[in-house]
Amino acid sequence: MCTQDQVANMGSINRRQFGALAGAGAVAACAPVDSDAQASGGLVENTVTFAAPGGTFDGVFIHPASGSHPAVILWPDIAGLRPAKVQMGRRLAEAGYAVLVANPYYRSVAGQQFEDFDDWRNNDGWNKVTPWREANTPEAVQETARAVVEWLDAQDAVDSSRGIGNQGYCMTGSWTIYAAAAVPDRVKAAGSFHGGGLTGDSPMAPVNLLDDMAADAEAIIAIAADDDERDPEAKVLLAAAAEEASADIDVEVYSGGHGWTVLDSPVYDEAEAERAWAELLEMYSEAL
Repeated sequence: MCTQDQVANMGSINRRQFGALAGAGAVAACAPVDSDAQASGGLVENTVTFAAPGGTFDGVFIHPASGSHPAVILWPDIAGLRPAKVQMGRRLAEAGYAVLVANPYYRSVAGQQFEDFDDWRNNDGWNKVTPWREANTPEAVQETARAVVEWLDAQDAVDSSRGIGNQGYCMTGSWTIYAAAAVPDRVKAAGSFHGGGLTGDSPMAPVNLLDDMAADAEAIIAIAADDDERDPEAKVLLAAAAEEASADIDVEVYSGGHGWTVLDSPVYDEAEAERAWAELLEMYSEAL
C-alpha cells in the first residue's frame, strides 16, 4: 500500500490533463458513479447491492449486453470506488468480461466517497479511510470474496462454468491473493498491481497464501519501482514462494512508480500501464 510520504511526494494531475485523458477515452468524466446507466459500446452498467458479511455490499456491474462471460472482480485502490475505476471496468467489459467494480469500504460507507485520486489526497483522504481500511482484515476480505463470488455466479451475464478473475491496486493488491486462496475452486486469476502488505511472517500474509491458490490458477504480482527500492527483499520472497506454489505466478518489477496503472493517479505511466494491461488480459485469456 502507498505510504503517506509517497502520497506527499507525488506530483499533481491537473484538471486540463485529466480532461485531455478523458477526451482520449482514457478516463471517465469526473461525475458521481451512476446507477442504472447504459454505457456505450454495447455494455450494460448498473449499480448493484447485495447482503455480504459486515454490511451491504455495493459496486458497479458492467458486462456486454448479450451472452454470458467470465467474471472479474475489480478491487479499487485506497481512494475507493470512483469514475476512473469504473472506466477501467468498462474497458475490461469491452474485452468480453462481466466486471464487478467493488466498493472496498462497503463495511463502513456506501458508494463513491471521492471524485478522483487528487480529491482523496487533498481532502484528508488518508485519515478518512483509515478506519474503513482497518475493517478489512485478511479474514474479512476473504469473507467478502466468498460472498461476491456467490453473487456473481448467480448472474445471467456470468458464465459460471469458467473461472473468475480478480485484480487489485495499492491496498487491494493483496486482496487478489486473499480471494484466490479463499475460493480456489472459482477464483482462477489474480492481478496485483503496486500492492502493499504482500510479505510478512503472518500465516495470512499473501506470500504465505500463494500455495493455497488452485493448481490451475495464475497470478501476476506487479511491483512498482519505488516500492522495490524501499523493500528490495519483497520480490525475492515473493518469487521464492511463487516457485514453491502450484499455481503459475509471475513476479515482476515495473519501471512505473507506485500507482502507475491507475488512470487518475499523479504518477500514471501510460506505456507501463498498457504493458501491465496487456499482461492482465493475456492471463485472463489463459486462466478463465
